[in-house]
Amino acid sequence: MSSKRQLLKIIILGDSGVGKTSLMHQYVNKKFDSRYKATIGADFLTKDLELNGQLVTLQIWDTAGQERFQSLGSAFYRGADACILVFDVTQQESFSHISSWLEEFNIQAGKRDSVLIGNKTDLADRRQVASKTAQAWCAAQSGETAAASGGSSITASGSGGCCMRYFETSAKENTGVEEAFIAIATAALAQRATVDEDVVLPQSVNLSQPAPREKKENCLC
Repeated sequence: MSSKRQLLKIIILGDSGVGKTSLMHQYVNKKFDSRYKATIGADFLTKDLELNGQLVTLQIWDTAGQERFQSLGSAFYRGADACILVFDVTQQESFSHISSWLEEFNIQAGKRDSVLIGNKTDLADRRQVASKTAQAWCAAQSGETAAASGGSSITASGSGGCCMRYFETSAKENTGVEEAFIAIATAALAQRATVDEDVVLPQSVNLSQPAPREKKENCLC
């Protein structure tokens, strides 16, 4: 196991009220509180874990989803390694805004790995967004055709080598939450490793040896 700990910044985006704060607290603190107040500005929690023998600290950022807070801009997105897009399966409008959230993230942070979460599956009788609809959206990000899936997630290769997976969760019942966070953390860590491999280090210089002296030519005046 590597002793060097990697810090990964994960941003959660989506409309206000879709359950972003509840998902974050359920994953980090294993707690759910229906009385969470809407996040004002931005907030983050951290979680330490081990992924594939690598020590990792996840810095999970949450922001209010109302449009007036979208002006957080580059300072909020700077250094992001990945994005979690969240909509409420009982609110069609929140799903309709997902494309705008992804576009904003790509503009501010560049193309990174992302996952799509359909939250509040415990409210099945009020559902407005079908699983296949969300799966098709993920597949469309890379021009693929959505395949029927009996599982909780679907993977589609996005442009630039990024992947889009879909998870259905219930922050209230703690269903699918950890699976979604582990998936995006694993993808972000793999992407970080790829970037590190692409870095070309300059040729090392031995400072313990004196620099060679230049030969002086005789000047004939």
